[in-house]
Amino acid sequence: MIGDKKKSQIPEINHKVPGKNSGKIIEMEEKYLATTTKHLPLAIKKGKGSVVEDVDGNKFIDFTTGVCVTNIGIGHPKVLKAIKNQIKDFIYFAGTDFSYEVQANLAKRLTEITPGKFAKKVFFANSGAESVEAAIKISKWSTKRNQFIGFIGGFHGRTMGANAFMGCKVVQRERYFPMMPGVWQLPYAYCFRCAYHEEYPKCDIWCAKIIEEIYFKQLVSAEEIAGILLEPIQGEGGYIVPPDEFIQELKKIATKYGILLIDDEVQTGLGRTGKMFAIEYTDVIPDIITVAKGLASGLPIGAAIYDAKFDFKIKGAHSNTFGGNPVCCASALATLDVIKEEGLIDSVNEKGKYMKKRLEEMKSKYEFIGDVRGRGMFVACEFITDPFTKKPNSELADHITEHSFQKGLILMPCGFSSIRFVPAFNIPMKILEKGFDIFESACAEAANKYAKIKSA
Repeated sequence: MIGDKKKSQIPEINHKVPGKNSGKIIEMEEKYLATTTKHLPLAIKKGKGSVVEDVDGNKFIDFTTGVCVTNIGIGHPKVLKAIKNQIKDFIYFAGTDFSYEVQANLAKRLTEITPGKFAKKVFFANSGAESVEAAIKISKWSTKRNQFIGFIGGFHGRTMGANAFMGCKVVQRERYFPMMPGVWQLPYAYCFRCAYHEEYPKCDIWCAKIIEEIYFKQLVSAEEIAGILLEPIQGEGGYIVPPDEFIQELKKIATKYGILLIDDEVQTGLGRTGKMFAIEYTDVIPDIITVAKGLASGLPIGAAIYDAKFDFKIKGAHSNTFGGNPVCCASALATLDVIKEEGLIDSVNEKGKYMKKRLEEMKSKYEFIGDVRGRGMFVACEFITDPFTKKPNSELADHITEHSFQKGLILMPCGFSSIRFVPAFNIPMKILEKGFDIFESACAEAANKYAKIKSA
């Protein structure tokens, strides 16, 4: 069993990574699976909590949680119990056409924990992308407008509507033209690399005010904009934390012109940043919030939670088949119970401080760490070639990720040259500390080879 005290200390790398068995699975996947976004040659056999074991018997510390999905660890007992109990009753019955209690209970719970004391409704989907698609349709239907504002660096999903807002990398957009028309993309408040070459706070949040000062005067009428879609902290774009005033200014603009503010919390929501939703740091109340990923601890479910006054007024304007699946709903309710009952948001804040402290200490040692940012246990560091040009150093980030993996730590990149750290909320401190020890040793090793890597 993973985590058995009789076993050796975690991590445990006894075989070449990837080993013979892993290699066979990886080779089979390369032959039969569509090319997607594989990052490391890891073929998982089983997992528990914050530890995963591959098919060759190697045990790794997980600092990825499936990209903020298994936020309370892999296979939490309360979640497994809820899933088993629901399966005994029924696995599926079309939740958009018929009714069942577990779906109603989850919808009620989500309306209670999201910001805003007004009446709300919920549309259940199967993923974050589908939740965003629902938000797009809610916005269009309720405002009778058809255009949107999004942000460069944003990641909202790979379906064609959501992909129209994609602003991370060209590879996510090329060969898919035309996408959904009517999406105006602006630079995000990425103060470490300001697209306008301004400096905060002297900039007076120009990256938000440009909407009213230029776009609404010269490019598009405000009366044609249905919604502004943003991540309160950009995820795939590099874990970019904007000044609170940026989101506050966007809310002012949205309110002034009758535009809906859509808050994509697919990565940041449900406690990951030290508050239930990241937008709570700004005191802004969005009109629509999208969630998915960590909602059901690994089962596929997403949701758009929105002001009830924007609801579809006729049946059939939007629906789906598997949204609100009863097993997924049961898992989601159990996940929310665990977060509350085990005080995990407090744990996120406590461990998040430790994570930031370790990374800031490393930043002071290694000039190739250009920036450390994030909130709670949603943290990243960005690698650069030098502190003067701040040129992204993706090769170094990849090198350190691979070195850490060989030593038993699973990491994932984000942005162009950043590494993200999103371990489970309830990861034991000893394992968290060990993971950062491995990462720091990778940085120290890279420092000795830095000149070679830099010139490669």
